[in-house]
Amino acid sequence: MKQVFVIILHFKGKEFTRQCLLSLRQLKTPELATKFVVVDNHSPEPIDDFKQDFPGVVFLKNKKNLGFAEGNNVGIKYALKQGADYVLILNNDTIVDKDLLVQLIVAAGKDGKVGIVAPKIYFAPGYEYHQAKYKPSERGKVFWYAGGKIDWQNVLCSHRGVDEVDKGQYDKQIATDFASGCAMLIKREVLEKIGFLDKRYFLYLEDVEFCQRAKRAGFKVIYHPKAKLWHFNASSSEVGGELHDYFITRNRLLFGMKYASWRTKLNLIQESVRLLLAGRPWQKVAIKDYYLKNFARGSWHD
Repeated sequence: MKQVFVIILHFKGKEFTRQCLLSLRQLKTPELATKFVVVDNHSPEPIDDFKQDFPGVVFLKNKKNLGFAEGNNVGIKYALKQGADYVLILNNDTIVDKDLLVQLIVAAGKDGKVGIVAPKIYFAPGYEYHQAKYKPSERGKVFWYAGGKIDWQNVLCSHRGVDEVDKGQYDKQIATDFASGCAMLIKREVLEKIGFLDKRYFLYLEDVEFCQRAKRAGFKVIYHPKAKLWHFNASSSEVGGELHDYFITRNRLLFGMKYASWRTKLNLIQESVRLLLAGRPWQKVAIKDYYLKNFARGSWHD
């Protein structure tokens, strides 16, 4: 029987974490030994009271905020020590379809080269970027992620299908550039071969970098549309805010300077100079931190 550990990192959104755990209770897990692990990442919204409400769940607690990457690594390392065959990283601000885990495992098991599987992810109803454009009947069917794409010339990452209503246009399983850290099933063999999420990233693009490492190690990363969940997007951070300015700016340089072509690296250096001179305040800080190799949390404070 395959052992599957679901890792949920909790920082903000206590009620989202509760909803996520309640939805996980409905999962169909035939012939799977499933364990749920919640990692409290030194949250300002502690969840100690959840232990009584969810007696079968393992609760771990970090002494400080380690960021998304290293915070999840704590749960992943625990899972591997317990004999996990698969690890599912899952955002706390999600609600899962009852067949999510079964479908992910089926997709992972069909091809020995598949190392990472990403599900179809919808916006939770009412959490779409452009709420007014959708009919009530379309809520809950708007894509947040249907595969990931990397624009290597500009080192920009995007989600396929975002903002589109699901009409079956992304119902084919495909290889994808990256799986989102919102929901990513990882085979044990991948972690044993390439290691864990890169803690230098702290937050944002650590999922893209992990997938790139996995692909270069010979593993496939696929999008499997029969596995589904709903995402309460940006419940713990402001899209386009200062936090995004800092971590996306710094981590894009960190990623691009490792994996992009030499022409793109030159463009990134030129762009970094422009941002250092005329960027927004936290973009300037991010550029300085990149060149000073001040990674992980870096200079960020909130």
